Amino acid sequence: MEVKEIVVIVMLIIFVFGFSYYYNYNKNIGEICFDNDCFQVEIAENEQERIQGLMFREYLEENKGMLFVFEKEGIYPFWMKNTLIPLDIIWINSNKEIVFIEENALPCEQDYCPNINSNKEALYVLEVNAGIVDEI
Repeated sequence: MEVKEIVVIVMLIIFVFGFSYYYNYNKNIGEICFDNDCFQVEIAENEQERIQGLMFREYLEENKGMLFVFEKEGIYPFWMKNTLIPLDIIWINSNKEIVFIEENALPCEQDYCPNINSNKEALYVLEVNAGIVDEI
């Protein structure tokens, strides 16, 4: 292998690792609290981030979650397709009041997964590890 080819391969490896590091450590992160119980959350504020959500994640650290932020208050159903961990899902309105909670939403391993629908208008939806709602 020529030196030029080795340099190109090394640069590609550096680029891939650099991009991976940037993607994993520069996500839009925030904090949401319920009294004294706070969660560090990834913020899903655009359509692509909301579509991806927590799908394909095998683990969610304690006191971490994902906050889905929508452009306007509305009814936003969720589903557990390709979600590998059980979750508590909390719908929150524009006044930052909890309007609905789905506890222990289980992963869906079938082709058809039913929607989890609050039937309440919300501006935010928070996903955390299952069992957290009972704890707080």
